[in-house]
Amino acid sequence: MLEVGLKHNSVMRVEAGNTAEFIGSGDMAVLATPAMVALMENAAMLAVALHLGEGETTVGSMISTSHLKPSKVGNIVEARAELTEVDGRKLTFKISAYDGETLIGEGDHVRFVVNREKFLSKL
Repeated sequence: MLEVGLKHNSVMRVEAGNTAEFIGSGDMAVLATPAMVALMENAAMLAVALHLGEGETTVGSMISTSHLKPSKVGNIVEARAELTEVDGRKLTFKISAYDGETLIGEGDHVRFVVNREKFLSKL
């Protein structure tokens, strides 16, 4: 059952393949904003994954986030997501990302619960 307060943390190491330079969102070898956002979405997805019905998953719909500080190659980044609102199939999360103890990003994220098969059949 989906309840407010469900949480998950996802962790990754900053490597060449998730830098702004490699992804193309910038030209420096620091954590790319799209990589940080993907990690935040991963944390939100996993926060509720074990509480969904058979054949269900969640899909991202909206994300509003800031990227406050850079993270260098080799650093460990942790994204945290907490489910703050359940409105039918609409799930709202508070998201944040940390490099050690330093807040590097924060925001809000909306996901929707969908039936995987039905969702894919509309493609």
